[in-house]
Amino acid sequence: MEVLEKIQSTQMDNIKKASELMAKSIYDGKLVHTFGSGHSALPALDIFPRYGSYVGFHPVVDPRLIWHTAIGPGGARELLWIERQEGYIKNFLQSYSFSVGSTFIVYSHGGANAAPIEAGLYAREQKMNVVAITSMDNYRNTESKHSSGKCLADTADVVIDNCVPLEDSMVEVEGQIAKVAACSSITAIFISMSLVAETAQLLRKMGVNMPTFVSPNVEGIASSHNDEVYAEYTQYVKNQKI
Repeated sequence: MEVLEKIQSTQMDNIKKASELMAKSIYDGKLVHTFGSGHSALPALDIFPRYGSYVGFHPVVDPRLIWHTAIGPGGARELLWIERQEGYIKNFLQSYSFSVGSTFIVYSHGGANAAPIEAGLYAREQKMNVVAITSMDNYRNTESKHSSGKCLADTADVVIDNCVPLEDSMVEVEGQIAKVAACSSITAIFISMSLVAETAQLLRKMGVNMPTFVSPNVEGIASSHNDEVYAEYTQYVKNQKI
């Protein structure tokens, strides 16, 4: 709870700045793309589609950068190696056509590996707004593993600090040096939903219709509602020619 309270007390200005960029992108018919690798793929995927989110978001996630088991094919060890290889993410992102004026959110607690850095650099090359959700404690105390010497935060127009310490794990165990219970996934999703909420308020003021996913358990929601949202999303993405 202390970490979430710190985000609320120190990061709301940056969350609002990012939301303004996101709202402008959606207002202009562009997309808000989300990217992450490893555990940072979770918030990138969680932002859309899910109940309470709306058309305008587009996760850009490579399944090779998500672990499916601890070791072996699709394992975490292999993933960690891939995300440190320069050139891989640029090659992956070249499969998409991104629109100038879109917003690209990059999640990375560490912010020092090639994958998030190249994602941010490539988004800037494509003249997109770049939002970084990362640990500023990591930024201050970790050297970049990319040849540019930059970290993710250096590539962004807006940086939102997840307020999580460098090591990520938060809970001390008596008699053990290593802490347990990582926190950055929780904070990233908390920030994501704050962005979704702030952006929605801005879009409403702009008069933008937001086709929104709703739980079918909500009384009064037609069984066809979410199918209609999927249809709106399909058309929206098709217009981007990605």
